[in-house]
Amino acid sequence: MSNYTVESTKVETSDGAKLHTRLFKPIEEGDVKDNLVIVLVHPFSILGGCQALLKGIAAGLAEKGYKAVTFDMRGAGKSTGRATLTGFAEIKDVIAVCKWVCGNLSSDRILLVGSSAGKFNALWELIRMLDGDDDYWICELSVGAPIAGSAVDEIKEAVGYVSIGYPFGMFASILFGRHHKAVLNSPKPKLFVMGTRDGFTSVKQLQNKLSSAVGRVETHLIEGASHFQMEGPEFDNQMVNLILPFISSL
Repeated sequence: MSNYTVESTKVETSDGAKLHTRLFKPIEEGDVKDNLVIVLVHPFSILGGCQALLKGIAAGLAEKGYKAVTFDMRGAGKSTGRATLTGFAEIKDVIAVCKWVCGNLSSDRILLVGSSAGKFNALWELIRMLDGDDDYWICELSVGAPIAGSAVDEIKEAVGYVSIGYPFGMFASILFGRHHKAVLNSPKPKLFVMGTRDGFTSVKQLQNKLSSAVGRVETHLIEGASHFQMEGPEFDNQMVNLILPFISSL
């Protein structure tokens, strides 16, 4: 029997999208450790990303005494609206959910966690559609991490940011390069988690990008893990165990 419970609600954005949102929390209110809430941002909606991919991490955090919130961004799951290719409209989704957290969960501290890619087959088909060439190198379209990173300084209650598989690779920058500046210039504490066999962002590319980042920056490399592996349930417990000490440091 699990020691957490899940509640569902709808959160409306400033431009009218209604987001299907879930709150994971300990069954007993007395088991909640503090008022920090973790808001998790799922992978690219266009490539099949949805909040269900983050259920394992959210449940794991709730079992450890924290409230965790997942939601379907516009155009995903049961949410209304239309997903965008570059992810800039989705920043409003993150802001709306964080505003709901502050107003409904009595929280003034939020940790944003952005997760990585969509489904591999959908990714390949999208690249073929955009380029028209079967030999085109597959670019990384993992939007959860960039969207959360772009939102972190838009939300005054956000006290930190965790990225799981941030797309810093050259081809990813074609679509999402405009997101990079926001997270790199944020003074808030940041943790970047990446597999050493990411395939889209090399360890060297990650290190080069983060060398110019403002504020406290931590990295954790998972030896031998690929980009798409890290969104699988077998890594959920490991992600929880990385997030927990980062929370303690805030």
